[in-house]
Amino acid sequence: MSSSTATYQKPVPETPQGFPPQHQPAHPGNQQEMAPTPLVDNPLYIGSNKLQDRVAIITGGDSGIGQATAIAFAKEGADVAVLYLSSDADAAVTKNMVETHGRRCGLYRCDLREEQASAHAVDQVMKDFGRIDILVNNAGVQYPQNSIEDITAQQLQETFSVNIMSCFFMIKACLKHMKPGASIINTSSITAYKGHKTLIDYSATKGAIVSFTRSLSLSLISRGIRVNAVAPGSVWTPLIPSSFSSQDVEQFGKNAPIGRAAQPFELAPTYVYLASDDSGYVSGQVLHVNGGTITES
Repeated sequence: MSSSTATYQKPVPETPQGFPPQHQPAHPGNQQEMAPTPLVDNPLYIGSNKLQDRVAIITGGDSGIGQATAIAFAKEGADVAVLYLSSDADAAVTKNMVETHGRRCGLYRCDLREEQASAHAVDQVMKDFGRIDILVNNAGVQYPQNSIEDITAQQLQETFSVNIMSCFFMIKACLKHMKPGASIINTSSITAYKGHKTLIDYSATKGAIVSFTRSLSLSLISRGIRVNAVAPGSVWTPLIPSSFSSQDVEQFGKNAPIGRAAQPFELAPTYVYLASDDSGYVSGQVLHVNGGTITES
Protein backbone atom coordinates (compact mmCIF):
# COMPACT_ATOMS: atom_id res chain seq x y z
CA MET A 1 0.00 0.00 0.00
CA SER A 2 1.51 3.31 -1.02
CA SER A 3 1.23 6.25 1.30
CA SER A 4 -0.19 9.52 0.07
CA THR A 5 2.33 12.19 -0.81
CA ALA A 6 -0.25 14.97 -0.77
CA THR A 7 0.52 17.84 1.57
CA TYR A 8 -1.96 20.02 3.39
CA GLN A 9 -2.45 23.45 1.90
CA LYS A 10 -3.89 26.17 4.10
CA PRO A 11 -7.28 26.95 2.51
CA VAL A 12 -7.20 30.68 3.28
CA PRO A 13 -4.87 33.61 2.58
CA GLU A 14 -2.28 34.41 5.21
CA THR A 15 -3.73 36.69 7.86
CA PRO A 16 -1.75 39.17 9.96
CA GLN A 17 -1.17 38.52 13.65
CA GLY A 18 -1.39 42.18 14.63
CA PHE A 19 -1.93 45.69 13.33
CA PRO A 20 0.11 48.90 13.39
CA PRO A 21 -1.24 51.71 15.60
CA GLN A 22 -3.81 53.80 13.73
CA HIS A 23 -6.95 55.81 14.29
CA GLN A 24 -9.61 57.35 12.07
CA PRO A 25 -11.55 60.35 13.43
CA ALA A 26 -14.69 59.72 11.36
CA HIS A 27 -17.18 56.97 12.18
CA PRO A 28 -17.88 54.31 10.85
CA GLY A 29 -14.49 54.59 9.11
CA ASN A 30 -12.98 54.19 5.67
CA GLN A 31 -11.67 50.78 4.69
CA GLN A 32 -9.29 52.15 2.05
CA GLU A 33 -7.36 54.04 4.75
CA MET A 34 -6.73 51.00 6.93
CA ALA A 35 -3.28 49.42 7.14
CA PRO A 36 -3.32 46.64 6.26
CA THR A 37 -6.50 46.72 4.21
CA PRO A 38 -8.94 44.04 5.46
CA LEU A 39 -9.03 40.81 3.49
CA VAL A 40 -12.57 40.58 2.15
CA ASP A 41 -12.16 37.87 -0.47
CA ASN A 42 -10.78 34.36 -0.25
CA PRO A 43 -9.56 33.60 -3.81
CA LEU A 44 -9.67 29.89 -3.00
CA TYR A 45 -13.40 30.01 -2.20
CA ILE A 46 -15.27 28.53 -5.16
CA GLY A 47 -19.04 28.89 -5.25
CA SER A 48 -21.43 26.05 -6.05
CA ASN A 49 -24.66 27.89 -6.95
CA LYS A 50 -26.03 27.77 -3.40
CA LEU A 51 -27.77 31.13 -3.92
CA GLN A 52 -28.32 31.03 -7.67
CA ASP A 53 -30.44 33.97 -8.92
CA ARG A 54 -31.50 35.05 -5.44
CA VAL A 55 -31.46 38.69 -4.38
CA ALA A 56 -29.83 39.72 -1.11
CA ILE A 57 -29.94 43.02 0.75
CA ILE A 58 -26.91 43.66 2.95
CA THR A 59 -26.87 46.67 5.26
CA GLY A 60 -23.40 47.96 5.95
CA GLY A 61 -22.35 46.10 2.82
CA ASP A 62 -19.82 48.71 1.75
CA SER A 63 -16.97 47.30 3.85
CA GLY A 64 -15.84 44.71 6.37
CA ILE A 65 -18.09 41.73 7.03
CA GLY A 66 -20.83 43.12 4.80
CA GLN A 67 -18.50 43.52 1.85
CA ALA A 68 -17.03 40.04 2.32
CA THR A 69 -20.53 38.58 2.50
CA ALA A 70 -21.56 40.38 -0.67
CA ILE A 71 -18.60 38.87 -2.53
CA ALA A 72 -19.30 35.36 -1.26
CA PHE A 73 -22.99 35.69 -2.13
CA ALA A 74 -22.02 36.74 -5.65
CA LYS A 75 -19.76 33.71 -5.98
CA GLU A 76 -22.77 31.60 -5.04
CA GLY A 77 -24.90 33.20 -7.77
CA ALA A 78 -26.79 35.94 -5.93
CA ASP A 79 -27.40 39.55 -6.93
CA VAL A 80 -26.70 42.00 -4.13
CA ALA A 81 -28.20 45.28 -2.96
CA VAL A 82 -25.80 47.17 -0.69
CA LEU A 83 -27.21 49.71 1.78
CA TYR A 84 -24.62 52.00 3.33
CA LEU A 85 -24.30 55.31 5.13
CA SER A 86 -21.47 57.36 3.65
CA SER A 87 -18.40 55.62 2.20
CA ASP A 88 -18.97 55.85 -1.54
CA ALA A 89 -15.42 54.65 -2.26
CA ASP A 90 -15.81 51.48 -0.20
CA ALA A 91 -19.24 50.82 -1.69
CA ALA A 92 -17.82 51.16 -5.20
CA VAL A 93 -15.26 48.47 -4.37
CA THR A 94 -18.06 46.15 -3.27
CA LYS A 95 -19.97 46.78 -6.49
CA ASN A 96 -16.90 46.14 -8.63
CA MET A 97 -16.05 42.89 -6.86
CA VAL A 98 -19.62 41.57 -7.05
CA GLU A 99 -19.81 42.40 -10.76
CA THR A 100 -16.44 40.73 -11.32
CA HIS A 101 -18.23 37.48 -10.48
CA GLY A 102 -20.95 38.13 -13.02
CA ARG A 103 -23.69 39.29 -10.68
CA ARG A 104 -25.58 42.56 -10.35
CA CYS A 105 -24.90 44.96 -7.49
CA GLY A 106 -27.00 47.99 -6.57
CA LEU A 107 -25.74 50.71 -4.23
CA TYR A 108 -28.21 52.56 -2.00
CA ARG A 109 -26.90 55.33 0.21
CA CYS A 110 -29.29 55.85 3.12
CA ASP A 111 -29.55 56.50 6.84
CA LEU A 112 -31.12 53.42 8.39
CA ARG A 113 -31.81 55.24 11.63
CA GLU A 114 -34.88 56.59 9.84
CA GLU A 115 -37.73 54.14 9.23
CA GLN A 116 -38.80 55.98 6.10
CA ALA A 117 -35.29 55.75 4.67
CA SER A 118 -35.33 51.98 5.12
CA ALA A 119 -38.74 51.70 3.45
CA HIS A 120 -37.64 53.88 0.54
CA ALA A 121 -34.45 51.85 0.02
CA VAL A 122 -36.37 48.59 -0.01
CA ASP A 123 -38.84 50.04 -2.54
CA GLN A 124 -35.91 50.97 -4.77
CA VAL A 125 -34.42 47.49 -4.47
CA MET A 126 -37.75 45.99 -5.54
CA LYS A 127 -37.89 48.31 -8.56
CA ASP A 128 -34.35 47.40 -9.54
CA PHE A 129 -34.31 43.66 -8.76
CA GLY A 130 -37.95 42.59 -8.49
CA ARG A 131 -37.53 40.34 -5.46
CA ILE A 132 -35.92 39.97 -2.02
CA ASP A 133 -34.82 36.54 -0.85
CA ILE A 134 -32.19 37.35 1.78
CA LEU A 135 -31.80 40.18 4.26
CA VAL A 136 -28.54 40.62 6.17
CA ASN A 137 -28.80 43.21 8.94
CA ASN A 138 -25.15 44.08 9.40
CA ALA A 139 -24.91 47.85 9.93
CA GLY A 140 -23.52 48.84 13.30
CA VAL A 141 -21.70 51.45 15.37
CA GLN A 142 -19.80 51.41 18.65
CA TYR A 143 -18.51 54.19 20.88
CA PRO A 144 -16.25 52.99 23.70
CA GLN A 145 -16.60 54.76 27.06
CA ASN A 146 -14.73 54.02 30.27
CA SER A 147 -17.84 54.38 32.42
CA ILE A 148 -21.61 54.27 32.01
CA GLU A 149 -21.49 57.79 33.42
CA ASP A 150 -19.82 58.88 30.19
CA ILE A 151 -22.56 57.47 27.93
CA THR A 152 -24.80 60.36 26.99
CA ALA A 153 -28.45 60.03 26.09
CA GLN A 154 -27.48 61.05 22.56
CA GLN A 155 -24.92 58.23 22.27
CA LEU A 156 -27.36 55.72 23.72
CA GLN A 157 -30.01 56.72 21.19
CA GLU A 158 -27.50 56.60 18.34
CA THR A 159 -26.21 53.13 19.23
CA PHE A 160 -29.67 51.63 19.62
CA SER A 161 -31.00 53.37 16.50
CA VAL A 162 -28.27 51.99 14.26
CA ASN A 163 -27.71 48.57 15.81
CA ILE A 164 -31.19 47.29 16.66
CA MET A 165 -33.91 49.70 15.54
CA SER A 166 -32.64 49.55 11.95
CA CYS A 167 -33.18 45.77 12.07
CA PHE A 168 -36.84 46.32 12.95
CA PHE A 169 -37.24 48.92 10.21
CA MET A 170 -35.55 46.81 7.51
CA ILE A 171 -37.43 43.63 8.35
CA LYS A 172 -40.79 45.42 8.41
CA ALA A 173 -40.04 46.91 4.99
CA CYS A 174 -38.82 43.63 3.47
CA LEU A 175 -41.37 41.17 4.85
CA LYS A 176 -44.16 41.98 2.41
CA HIS A 177 -41.78 41.03 -0.41
CA MET A 178 -40.32 37.86 1.12
CA LYS A 179 -41.69 34.44 0.24
CA PRO A 180 -41.34 31.02 1.90
CA GLY A 181 -37.71 29.98 1.76
CA ALA A 182 -36.43 33.48 2.48
CA SER A 183 -33.73 34.04 5.09
CA ILE A 184 -33.03 36.86 7.53
CA ILE A 185 -29.58 37.05 9.14
CA ASN A 186 -28.71 39.50 11.90
CA THR A 187 -25.19 40.37 13.02
CA SER A 188 -24.81 40.11 16.78
CA SER A 189 -21.46 39.99 18.60
CA ILE A 190 -19.40 38.04 21.11
CA THR A 191 -20.05 40.97 23.45
CA ALA A 192 -23.67 39.84 23.76
CA TYR A 193 -22.33 36.77 25.59
CA LYS A 194 -19.06 37.87 27.18
CA GLY A 195 -19.72 41.56 27.72
CA HIS A 196 -17.19 44.36 27.26
CA LYS A 197 -16.29 46.87 29.94
CA THR A 198 -16.02 49.84 27.55
CA LEU A 199 -18.79 48.86 25.12
CA ILE A 200 -21.75 48.79 27.50
CA ASP A 201 -24.41 50.23 25.19
CA TYR A 202 -23.05 48.36 22.16
CA SER A 203 -23.12 45.06 24.05
CA ALA A 204 -26.69 45.77 25.13
CA THR A 205 -27.79 46.20 21.51
CA LYS A 206 -26.07 42.99 20.47
CA GLY A 207 -27.79 41.13 23.29
CA ALA A 208 -31.07 42.59 22.08
CA ILE A 209 -30.33 41.25 18.60
CA VAL A 210 -29.99 37.74 20.04
CA SER A 211 -33.38 37.88 21.75
CA PHE A 212 -34.90 39.61 18.74
CA THR A 213 -33.61 36.87 16.43
CA ARG A 214 -35.07 34.10 18.58
CA SER A 215 -38.47 35.73 18.97
CA LEU A 216 -38.74 36.75 15.32
CA SER A 217 -37.86 33.22 14.27
CA LEU A 218 -40.82 31.89 16.26
CA SER A 219 -43.03 34.55 14.72
CA LEU A 220 -42.06 33.94 11.09
CA ILE A 221 -41.43 30.22 10.96
CA SER A 222 -45.05 29.50 9.99
CA ARG A 223 -44.48 31.73 6.96
CA GLY A 224 -41.49 29.68 5.88
CA ILE A 225 -39.02 32.46 6.64
CA ARG A 226 -35.97 31.56 8.71
CA VAL A 227 -34.26 34.01 11.08
CA ASN A 228 -30.75 33.47 12.45
CA ALA A 229 -27.76 35.47 13.64
CA VAL A 230 -23.98 35.46 13.53
CA ALA A 231 -21.95 36.50 16.59
CA PRO A 232 -18.46 37.52 15.44
CA GLY A 233 -15.51 37.94 17.73
CA SER A 234 -12.73 40.40 16.90
CA VAL A 235 -12.82 41.22 13.17
CA TRP A 236 -10.58 43.68 11.32
CA THR A 237 -13.10 46.17 9.90
CA PRO A 238 -13.30 49.99 9.63
CA LEU A 239 -15.28 50.02 12.86
CA ILE A 240 -12.09 49.22 14.77
CA PRO A 241 -9.74 52.12 13.91
CA SER A 242 -12.67 54.53 13.97
CA SER A 243 -13.74 53.36 17.45
CA PHE A 244 -10.59 52.57 19.40
CA SER A 245 -7.36 54.39 20.18
CA SER A 246 -4.17 53.66 18.26
CA GLN A 247 -2.85 51.70 21.24
CA ASP A 248 -5.98 49.55 21.44
CA VAL A 249 -5.83 48.86 17.70
CA GLU A 250 -2.28 47.58 18.09
CA GLN A 251 -3.50 44.98 20.59
CA PHE A 252 -6.76 44.21 18.79
CA GLY A 253 -7.63 40.51 18.60
CA LYS A 254 -4.59 39.24 20.45
CA ASN A 255 -6.68 38.08 23.42
CA ALA A 256 -8.65 35.61 21.28
CA PRO A 257 -7.68 31.97 21.91
CA ILE A 258 -6.55 31.70 18.29
CA GLY A 259 -4.20 34.63 18.92
CA ARG A 260 -5.41 37.09 16.28
CA ALA A 261 -8.39 38.96 14.92
CA ALA A 262 -10.43 37.52 12.06
CA GLN A 263 -10.38 38.89 8.56
CA PRO A 264 -13.83 39.63 7.08
CA PHE A 265 -13.63 36.83 4.50
CA GLU A 266 -13.49 34.31 7.35
CA LEU A 267 -17.03 35.29 8.40
CA ALA A 268 -18.60 35.19 4.94
CA PRO A 269 -19.12 31.39 4.63
CA THR A 270 -21.25 31.43 7.78
CA TYR A 271 -23.60 33.95 6.18
CA VAL A 272 -23.69 31.84 3.01
CA TYR A 273 -24.68 28.80 5.06
CA LEU A 274 -27.50 30.62 6.85
CA ALA A 275 -28.74 32.17 3.61
CA SER A 276 -28.76 28.90 1.66
CA ASP A 277 -30.90 25.80 1.69
CA ASP A 278 -28.06 23.99 3.47
CA SER A 279 -29.45 25.48 6.69
CA GLY A 280 -33.09 24.74 5.85
CA TYR A 281 -33.66 23.17 9.29
CA VAL A 282 -31.93 25.99 11.17
CA SER A 283 -33.85 28.94 12.60
CA GLY A 284 -33.65 31.01 15.76
CA GLN A 285 -29.97 30.18 16.18
CA VAL A 286 -26.79 32.19 16.71
CA LEU A 287 -23.59 30.91 15.10
CA HIS A 288 -20.34 31.93 16.79
CA VAL A 289 -17.28 32.81 14.71
CA ASN A 290 -14.90 34.10 17.34
CA GLY A 291 -11.50 32.43 17.19
CA GLY A 292 -12.11 29.81 19.85
CA THR A 293 -13.83 31.68 22.67
CA ILE A 294 -16.29 29.42 24.49
CA THR A 295 -19.66 31.04 25.06
CA GLU A 296 -22.86 30.05 26.82
CA SER A 297 -26.16 30.75 25.09
